[in-house]
Amino acid sequence: MFEEKNPDIKVKAVYVPSGTGAQPTYDRILAAKQTGKGSGDIDLFEDGLGVVTKGQKDDLWDNLSTDHIPNLNNVDQNTLNDVSNLAIPYRSSAVVLAYNSETVKDVPKTLDDVYEWIRSHPERFAYNDPSTGGAGSSFVTTSIYKFLPEDAIHNTDPSIESQWDQGFSLLKDLGKYMYGKGIYPKKNQGTLDLLTSGEVDMIPAWSDMVLDQLDKGQLPETTKITQITPGFNGGPTYLMVPKLSEKKDAVYKFLDFVLSPEAQNVVVDKMHGFPGIKLTNMSQE
Repeated sequence: MFEEKNPDIKVKAVYVPSGTGAQPTYDRILAAKQTGKGSGDIDLFEDGLGVVTKGQKDDLWDNLSTDHIPNLNNVDQNTLNDVSNLAIPYRSSAVVLAYNSETVKDVPKTLDDVYEWIRSHPERFAYNDPSTGGAGSSFVTTSIYKFLPEDAIHNTDPSIESQWDQGFSLLKDLGKYMYGKGIYPKKNQGTLDLLTSGEVDMIPAWSDMVLDQLDKGQLPETTKITQITPGFNGGPTYLMVPKLSEKKDAVYKFLDFVLSPEAQNVVVDKMHGFPGIKLTNMSQE
């Protein structure tokens, strides 16, 4: 779509595995900056909020504005303020419960219901190693902050960690009821594979991954999803421009396209995500 309208610009996408797979790319950008070698031939980087914040501390990301990317006006300014205009939240997803509807009849509605279901159905629940994928990380984070005030999740003061003990105790107690009595699969796909094979009946999963794999017939038709109240922690996926990129003009043009209603329809229709622009700016067709 973009290259058809901009034949002078070639976009080279490089797949990076979820979880820790993005770390070498980040390290490459940082090393290039430290050695005076620009951005390491990386002109646009996708990752989560943690990497946005880390890059802010390392002074890696370009400050983005409507002067260069007019369609930034389509994005809720509050979400841009959250990242100091250093990243574009171009799509979002939610972590939900995915379950086998043939075996799960009493579907949890709250977080406490989930914990009770886990205890009542030993080894039939799994979440992935939180360092390897956002679904498992969301389950852990939601559990840790369950006992804290609602706004604590936004507290970046390291002292907040002293209040995590109760949440970690909960996770430790749940461990003996997990798949394999404490086996945590690698990556978001790892738990989806267990659900597909019937080795577990319920997992936390990204909504877009589940919907995409259902569409492609990669998950059983009996797979259903539900959101608990309050929901699991989730959020946007961000695009960052390395400050020392030598191709900023082309990147700005690409980002402007990404934030167009045309491209955002692809996020919704093909990627099964939530749009990164305000709904009022989406195509009404």
